[in-house]
Amino acid sequence: MNNTLDKAILEFRILRSTVEDTVLMPFEEEILALVGKFGESGQSGCSAPYTADIISQTVKDLCLQNPICGITGIDLEWNKVSDGSDNQEMYQNKRLSSVFKEGKDGNPYYLNAIVFRGEDNIHFTGNSVKLKDGSTLKSRQFINLPFKPKSFYIDVIETEWADKNESTRKEGGGWWTSVVKDETQLKEVFEYYNK
Repeated sequence: MNNTLDKAILEFRILRSTVEDTVLMPFEEEILALVGKFGESGQSGCSAPYTADIISQTVKDLCLQNPICGITGIDLEWNKVSDGSDNQEMYQNKRLSSVFKEGKDGNPYYLNAIVFRGEDNIHFTGNSVKLKDGSTLKSRQFINLPFKPKSFYIDVIETEWADKNESTRKEGGGWWTSVVKDETQLKEVFEYYNK
């Protein structure tokens, strides 16, 4: 006897008789099969919540087409997407589309490693945020394998200019520059990503 499955069956009977057009009903058979398997697995009061959380998160990740383990970098994970500039091949990761590498043996990088946060709480990614020394900071950063995606939010000071010469500040000018507000925020970034 599987008490977990019996309770799940009762829940679906009540759901079916009290709620119209629930999104769960087309998945009833599959959910009950999973709950039945879980009930047969011998989980105790200590392990059941932990195991149920892992199973739930895994199903959620798979439904959302997210990886369920770290990006490994094995050949099976990559699609060649272009020949790129200078005849350099470009590859995109099949499991996490925001990971790329240039060349078959290139260093992989994650496009959303840094998300910039402006003073009005607008978030953006890009390649044109300045550091105090005048160098440019990019959102994309090189990764270590295996890799689990993590984005760091870095505050920036934005200035709007009349034109790209950046000689006259002008609201509505349409030419923007951004500078990292507090470079100590980058410490965590470069502990996680390759500089």
